[in-house]
Amino acid sequence: MQRHPIIRLLSAAVAAATLAACSSAGTAPAAGPFTVWDPYPQFDASSAWAKVVDKCGAEAGVKVTRQAFDTTDLTNKVLLAAQQNTAPNVLVVDNPVVSTLAEGGVLKSNADTGLDAAQVAPNLLAAGDVKGQVYGVPIGANTLALYYNKNVLTAAGVDPASVRDWASLDAALAKVHAVGKKGITFSAIGTEEGSFQFLPWFWGSGANLTDLASAGAVSALAQWKSWLDKGYAPNSVVGNTQTTSWQEFATGEYAFAENGTWQLQNAKKAGFPYGVLAIPARAGGAAPAPTGGEFVTVPAQSSPDTEKTAGKIASCLTSPANVLDSDTALTYVSAVPSVQEKQVAAQPELKVWVDAVKVAKGRTGDNLGTRYPRISEPLWGAVQAALTGAKAPDAALAAAQATAASAK
Repeated sequence: MQRHPIIRLLSAAVAAATLAACSSAGTAPAAGPFTVWDPYPQFDASSAWAKVVDKCGAEAGVKVTRQAFDTTDLTNKVLLAAQQNTAPNVLVVDNPVVSTLAEGGVLKSNADTGLDAAQVAPNLLAAGDVKGQVYGVPIGANTLALYYNKNVLTAAGVDPASVRDWASLDAALAKVHAVGKKGITFSAIGTEEGSFQFLPWFWGSGANLTDLASAGAVSALAQWKSWLDKGYAPNSVVGNTQTTSWQEFATGEYAFAENGTWQLQNAKKAGFPYGVLAIPARAGGAAPAPTGGEFVTVPAQSSPDTEKTAGKIASCLTSPANVLDSDTALTYVSAVPSVQEKQVAAQPELKVWVDAVKVAKGRTGDNLGTRYPRISEPLWGAVQAALTGAKAPDAALAAAQATAASAK
């Protein structure tokens, strides 16, 4: 996953990539091994992921060379490679970027490559759906939930099962604050991470990204602002990344922290008993949280035959038979329901995460596609303005909506 998703893409580069892809049609296939690019530099050639890549290449009858990059570097390198007609045969890329690359002509649709997405949960596949055509298959997903410190809640007399909506969460935070403990920490930094963490509350209010200034949206931002005003959340949240927010929770002083599946191993090392709750919606139930994770895609190739072979490799990488090991290594919830069941059977503590993923939403869903970055940036700006006191929540979101609307 892209833990800190960054989706600023150069439209000129995408346009140039489209021309390059079109001009390459009909040329001879490039010599040499097939290439797979991914955002997993933490995995070397001995890892389970690398072995699956080799296996899938062998099953497709080709030798595969894998290159790994940091997520932001990967996006930039793909755009440049597409311009130069040197794009990889298979690309594993952060899910919000898929629609931009697809609309720019960099990616081929599953209908063209034969890539099979039939077993994937529809809500996770939605990030790859562009105007009715699907591009790629999610290799897995992560999302957000509330970690809680059992010791702090016990000291405050709070039963975590009582936290079912915003009102009951507020009541729990009030009890924690009353006994001199710290309440909740999260990331509200002025980047995509801030929008990523705000979205469960935004969507949980009933708001939609097409109207940033709705009454629901205002209620969500007012909720966050109230936590700072009451001392339930620290002022540091305005500069917190998801990593620094976690570090605050790991001190053992906070009752709650909003964070993701990728912190599970760190939670086990924290030195205090913890649990995980779904982020509650305003009126109760689990709020939709944004999905993180990557899609396995096929960039435009020099020939249809090359694209079909790349499609076979991509299908192999995302098949239920192979994806469990990769999802385990990545701390991902599988995108395939049957594999999710196997994950929960092996690790029962994953159930809350599987449940959260089932109601999660892609950030580029609701037909937003390439519009999402132009909405997300004013949204995180509004969050910053409200939490720092520069603007009231309703004024901040009204300004954000005006900016988003003018950027269509």
